[in-house]
Amino acid sequence: MTERTKDTPVGTGADVLRALHHGRVAGDPLVLPGPWDAASARVFADAGFPALATPSAGISASLGYEDGEGTPPGEMFAAIRRITRAVDVPVTADVEAGYGLPPAELVERLLEAGAAGCNLEDSDPSAATLVDPVRQADRLAAVRAAAGTALVINARVDTYLRGPRTPAAAIDRALLYAAAGADCVYPILAPATHLTTIAEAVRVPLNALCKPGTPSPRELGALGATRVTFGGGLQAQALEAVRAMAAGMVG
Repeated sequence: MTERTKDTPVGTGADVLRALHHGRVAGDPLVLPGPWDAASARVFADAGFPALATPSAGISASLGYEDGEGTPPGEMFAAIRRITRAVDVPVTADVEAGYGLPPAELVERLLEAGAAGCNLEDSDPSAATLVDPVRQADRLAAVRAAAGTALVINARVDTYLRGPRTPAAAIDRALLYAAAGADCVYPILAPATHLTTIAEAVRVPLNALCKPGTPSPRELGALGATRVTFGGGLQAQALEAVRAMAAGMVG
């Protein structure tokens, strides 16, 4: 377990996580590794990271399901709970589009799982299309109303994944979601060169995805990212190491 230092914010898990998003300087983003099980969570926490962010893709792969709400909700929340129980740092959970759960039930299940925050995306997994932004903003507002300050809400913006790949399209949605109560916005797959424009327009903490071939977390921070996450990338890298180990054993 990691030890709390004198510089670590105090309060509930959500209070701590929320505070970690603020007062940051360019080039020093909040870096949140993505654990896919209790063991990986302990590794990241013991390394000194102040908070963690579960990836739906990594957890789904570890459980034998496809990403995109292929994991039964009960199994996803149980996996999140195993992770939060294993560490003493705040954990924010990627719960995709919310599994069709009403906002109050979604919040209840997140809190029961010990989550301090959540990702909610504005795609419809079944149709692989963007959700109407006003409808998504209303859903985010309902989640905020049900959660109060007990969850840090990271609103994922999927325009670079499924819509117009422009800063303007991402900004339009991000502004609606911030007004609805999102603490942070996440234009997933936004090119690094677009981050500054989006960050300056939205004025709430901005989450950027770090993956192989993209700038480093510090570089993303210098471009406007307040928070950096890795999606399912860390689990995929770990699996590649296991694959190489297995190949060596067979050979």
